[in-house]
Amino acid sequence: MTSDVLLVLAVFAASAVEMVEALTIVLAAGVSRGWRSALEGAGAAVLALAVVVAAFGPALVRYVPLDALRVVVGGLLLILGLQWLRKAILRASGYKALHDEDAIYRRQVEELSGIPRATDRRRDATAFTVAFKGVLLEGLEVVMIVLTLGTTSGRLGLAAVGAAAAVVAVVLAGLVLARRLVEVPENSLKMGVGIMLVSFGTFWSGEGMGVSWPGTDLSILGLVALYGAVTFCLVASLRRARLRVDVR
Repeated sequence: MTSDVLLVLAVFAASAVEMVEALTIVLAAGVSRGWRSALEGAGAAVLALAVVVAAFGPALVRYVPLDALRVVVGGLLLILGLQWLRKAILRASGYKALHDEDAIYRRQVEELSGIPRATDRRRDATAFTVAFKGVLLEGLEVVMIVLTLGTTSGRLGLAAVGAAAAVVAVVLAGLVLARRLVEVPENSLKMGVGIMLVSFGTFWSGEGMGVSWPGTDLSILGLVALYGAVTFCLVASLRRARLRVDVR
């Protein structure tokens, strides 16, 4: 039960982060170039992602040995989680600028508005392409997280539910907030997601290599607490170092 809850939370949070970025791109394309083409591009990307999940999800579960899958997936999650954590720690400590979706949105609107429109076409190819690529690229990362977390835990359906819930939540938030995407605490989400991905990666890599974790699935909570404490200490240490440099 504990691992199922953590699984849904990890997939939901990771998917929400990626979908906020995708929504920013679609909104920029829709406002600057036209909503019909932007929404068609986003819809086409969603269909392509559904095909990827349907094609590779069952194949991973049926043909790849579970222990080998856990080692490979655990390593991938460690790499992905550490990348997210590194950026989140640098942002939280002031060494890297915070991720500002409002600024990204304004920049994309300006860039897209400057591209000439084709007057003889009902659909705008630029809006379609930009929305398609944005949703596809961000969605592929969601698909990877769903497939890796879902197949390794044997809960592919549960992972898909978590991702779908995140998509619905972000779309609803986008309808309410419109261009105020800065209200979504993306940087905090990325830090939390990074901690959970690293924790799952450590747990499954160990299981694949024959490690007997104390308390089985409850060990994931211990790993989350451990990596969370290490992250907190790193942020605090980097902040102090930065303050000493600023004082000098």
